[in-house]
Amino acid sequence: MIGPDVAGIAERLGLAADTATAIGQLAAETGLDVDAAYVVQAALLQRRLDRGERLVGLKMGLTSRAKMAQVGVDEVIWGRLTDVMRVPDGGTVDTGAYIHPRVEPEVAFLLDRLPEPDEPVGDFTDAVRAVAPAIELIDSRYADFTFSLPDVVADNTSAAAFVVGPWSPVPDGLENLGVLLEIDGRVAQVGSTAAILGDPRRALDEGIRLAGRHGVRLREGWLFLAGAATAAVPLRPGAHVRAVVEKLGTASLRAAS
Repeated sequence: MIGPDVAGIAERLGLAADTATAIGQLAAETGLDVDAAYVVQAALLQRRLDRGERLVGLKMGLTSRAKMAQVGVDEVIWGRLTDVMRVPDGGTVDTGAYIHPRVEPEVAFLLDRLPEPDEPVGDFTDAVRAVAPAIELIDSRYADFTFSLPDVVADNTSAAAFVVGPWSPVPDGLENLGVLLEIDGRVAQVGSTAAILGDPRRALDEGIRLAGRHGVRLREGWLFLAGAATAAVPLRPGAHVRAVVEKLGTASLRAAS
């Protein structure tokens, strides 16, 4: 049996992102399953690397019940981050470069050493050099932000851009810190780091395990976005976004008018 056209699917998704043009879902049409979708995701990354981008870390997706409910998918997933996706803390993004951008508050880890596959959460805390508040800007390339599990995996888990706030040592109580997402100074979402698989460190454990299935091992110096603590909020032109994580501080971005 002939499998899905990995290169062709990656090209369609990459072109959709480059031109900010929504496309229809691909999995049903192409016979894409989750394993093949991760192969497409790798091809999509290679497309970026070929034009000079660098892989700088991984991200988790759908690590909270709020996000699962919001997009109608019920399995934790992972994707790749490149240097071009990073926006400076307090920086500005152009909403016109995206199809239907949304923002969500997250926790970021900076890895100090290479965690071992299946290393228990309690043992790999020294693998994390620092932790920071973060914002992820997600932008599904599919029309109406609607997709199946293989679709979103192939689309690099809707990754588009991210902001990381100031780094600090891992605080006590990381498993239950208060989280706010503010838009133009008003609270848009309230949550807790407990929404991230019960403890953001469990998201790192899952990331190591799931990425390892596909031959990807996390590296020293990489960033790791643990997943959203709340549902995502649409990003409007001119909006100022701030994520506040108890004990960690804030991260922010502004959308150009």
